[in-house]
Amino acid sequence: MKEFEISCPLTREPRLKEIEAKAGGMQWVAVKRSIDARKEPVWRYRYEAYAPGEYQPYQLAEYKDVHNAEPVIVVGAGPAGMFAALKLLTLGLKPVVLERGKDVHARKFDMAALSRTGLVNPESNYCYGEGGAGAFSDGKLYTRSSKRGDIREVLHQLVNFGASKDILIDAHPHIGSDKLPVVVENIRKCIEARGGEYHFESKVVAVEGKPGEFKVRTADGSSYSGKAVILATGHSARDIYEMLQTEGGALEAKGFAMGVRVEHPQEKINWAQYHGAWKPGMPAAEYSFVEQQDGRGVFSFCMCPGGILVPSSTEPGTVVLNGMSNSARSGDFANAGVVVQIEPEDIPGDGPFRLMDFQHSVEKKMYDFCAAAGALNAMAAPAQRMEDFCLGRISKKMPHTTYHPGAVSAPLHELLPPFVAERLRKVFPRVKIRNYFTNAALLLGVESRTSSPVRIPRNPETLEYVSMPGIYPCGEGAGYSGGIVSSAIDGIRCAEAAATNILTH
Repeated sequence: MKEFEISCPLTREPRLKEIEAKAGGMQWVAVKRSIDARKEPVWRYRYEAYAPGEYQPYQLAEYKDVHNAEPVIVVGAGPAGMFAALKLLTLGLKPVVLERGKDVHARKFDMAALSRTGLVNPESNYCYGEGGAGAFSDGKLYTRSSKRGDIREVLHQLVNFGASKDILIDAHPHIGSDKLPVVVENIRKCIEARGGEYHFESKVVAVEGKPGEFKVRTADGSSYSGKAVILATGHSARDIYEMLQTEGGALEAKGFAMGVRVEHPQEKINWAQYHGAWKPGMPAAEYSFVEQQDGRGVFSFCMCPGGILVPSSTEPGTVVLNGMSNSARSGDFANAGVVVQIEPEDIPGDGPFRLMDFQHSVEKKMYDFCAAAGALNAMAAPAQRMEDFCLGRISKKMPHTTYHPGAVSAPLHELLPPFVAERLRKVFPRVKIRNYFTNAALLLGVESRTSSPVRIPRNPETLEYVSMPGIYPCGEGAGYSGGIVSSAIDGIRCAEAAATNILTH
């Protein structure tokens, strides 16, 4: 096997003759595509060339018929739950998926009502429902968690269910909020066709029993039996933590990050990242940065080129923001979370919920300010221009925002916790992206659902909950991942661990 690279303009694909000449008669396979904008912007493709018979393409495991197989309860239909369920199919076990929210299409109506009227459905919103929070947040698939599992399994599964093959080679793969619902639905159809089950609007309220003999009860009075339970409930399901605590289970406070959503005109980001060379037909530019300030990381998070801002509250009386992009990323604005890392020692107390309580108090503070200001939509967000924020002055006029519930001019430098606001005020002026620090950028609060502020501790070898063997906490809700791919990998690992335990006893 040999490797070679080819560059080409961003407005076209590599020429076949050039690839074949570089491959020298060998079988060639594209393995990576990235943008190099240091000079004239170009695509850089990396290829591997193999001698005849040498190349072995990646193969997904076969999905088995599990109509009569042993059941495993999977609580949550986000990335961790979906990929745990798919893995159980390949291992010959029957996934029974319990999801508190609605299916991926029905939940769209609740999200539309949330943006239009400010009415929060606590069980069906941008965080709860089939596909989880990631289903409507651009579908970004890059991760640093390659040591935890095989990323190829996740990417190839997504392609198998309808995602573009580009995600297999792109340096920063994404699917798009317009494409993900179909992928998510196709995964469900595959699981159900082979004997697995999905139950929507099935909020779990109790887990009883022991390994091999679990009963899981839901709010509607239903009960489901399973040999094991995989908890994949996402980063916002406080009721699950409270359920475990009531049963005497161990929980730990966990660090998370909080800050604001930053919205720039996309043309400004394009101009900066392409050094003035952006042209129609080129991909919308992204950005990322990490800074250290006063002993804590300050970093960009969930960057959405050509995207929009959306309300991500899961309960009334709070304001939380997130961002999303469609697959084309063709909108006029770019947004990203810019957040400050918060560790357990930053918040007084010793209870496992103290960071979650702190998170909630800030979200409520954002809501209370806008309500007092007479906002017409309950999900309206407090906002401030970037330079005004750093100078500690109120913005007299709001620029356009994609946030449909609306923005209310506010002193975010006072509404945010002081140790968050001060770090942001110091970092924004020194971000190494040309013209990033500008009053054309709008900050909106609050970006607070970056990850779970609670961890469900588990045995590092068996992945079982330390307080209840046979239960496998996984994904963001358990505190072991962040994002679609790392959550999917963790779901796969927990499914494998549960299957090993079941099939060997």
